[in-house]
Amino acid sequence: MKILLDECLNWRLKKEFEPHEVFTVQDMGWSGITNGKLMAKASEQKFEVFVTIDKNLPFQQNIREYKLAVVVFQTPLNRLEYIRPLMPTLLKKLPEMVFGEVYEIS
Repeated sequence: MKILLDECLNWRLKKEFEPHEVFTVQDMGWSGITNGKLMAKASEQKFEVFVTIDKNLPFQQNIREYKLAVVVFQTPLNRLEYIRPLMPTLLKKLPEMVFGEVYEIS
């Protein structure tokens, strides 16, 4: 599965997704791009899942427009020690994810 991590997430999180193909926004050279354009680029580049902690994203974008699923981590901070405990839940749900849907992981 091809996964894109938002720039607000630590790049070290990529290792938690093995064996999936994971890139950060920074890896793609897309830093600073607004959410709508970012989602469109991710969809064009055949990413299947976009992972973020931006709780406002589902309200700011019409996710159903894009050919990817969105995961929103529900954590107080974007630090690894808050996100790592959520990874087993995310990895378990990945195969069931559907394009155009938002999945909140807490």
